[in-house]
Amino acid sequence: VMIVLGGTTRLTGSGLSIMEWAPISGVIPPLSHAAWERLFALYQTIPQYKLLHDGFGLAGFQRIFWLEWVHRLWGRLLGIGFAAPLLWFAATGRLGRALLARLALILFLGALQGAVGWFMVASGFFPDSTAVSPYRLVIHLGLALLLYGTILWTALSVLQPVAPRLAGRGARMARGLTRLTAILVGCTMLAGGFVAGLHAGLDYNSFPLMAGHLIPPGYAALSPFPRNLTENIAAVQFDHRLLASLTMLAALATVACGWHYVPRPRVKLAFAALAGAVLLQYALGVATLLWVVPVPLAAAHQAAAVLLLTAALVTLHRLRGAYRPSVPASQEIS
Repeated sequence: VMIVLGGTTRLTGSGLSIMEWAPISGVIPPLSHAAWERLFALYQTIPQYKLLHDGFGLAGFQRIFWLEWVHRLWGRLLGIGFAAPLLWFAATGRLGRALLARLALILFLGALQGAVGWFMVASGFFPDSTAVSPYRLVIHLGLALLLYGTILWTALSVLQPVAPRLAGRGARMARGLTRLTAILVGCTMLAGGFVAGLHAGLDYNSFPLMAGHLIPPGYAALSPFPRNLTENIAAVQFDHRLLASLTMLAALATVACGWHYVPRPRVKLAFAALAGAVLLQYALGVATLLWVVPVPLAAAHQAAAVLLLTAALVTLHRLRGAYRPSVPASQEIS
């Protein structure tokens, strides 16, 4: 929910509506007309207002303010909802040392994510800037994915602490393909961050060709060449398309391999979920592009990306015993 809220604030241009970094007092929204006028006056000082929203009034400001306020409030609630029980369980000795260390890491990553969020927002205050820096946006997104993945993997490990042995070359191949798929999902999502940061989805709204070409003519327009990968709209969108296609092919190859070689029903269910998630995400991506990034569809595309990442990590976790040598149960160390 937090990741989708963050994406929606970006899609609606709400992210820069709160100009103050106030982790404690920011929980309370404006309660008087004077308080609203003060925050609106702050917003009127930044380039986004002057270049995009000049004259939209207090009512317009309130519309974008509330979404960003909910986004930040949700982050605070996440922190409290995680830290309070963690401190209690730690104080009462109910957590093992290894799990406590992992949970402490999650708490640190969550706090860091809040700080990085403000670091990202502050980049939108630069002169002639109407949005946040794409680089800082991708850092914020990447840390969110790392945090989410760590939470999910930790939860799965608590639910199933001992990995079942999965013998045979086929099971090992399925695990390798699943790992490749998970990596490609992460890379595709980060590439999508650059698409979002540059608003690259508003151009080349055709599929599979871009301006009538498989590779857009302006792919290497910037010099030196590496700048094209993060600053050139044509290259950024093409790379995202390419990574998405490779991800889908890798996921379907993973499913085909795993379905054939891994007979366990729970693992087969994970493979089925992976296949469904990757097909849904690819279809949403194409539809978002063809319909020129409507907010509901773009938010669904981002939510499905998290769903796909979840399916890949769950599948990988259920295959984590595929490399373990077959040993007698009496010698097994859990």
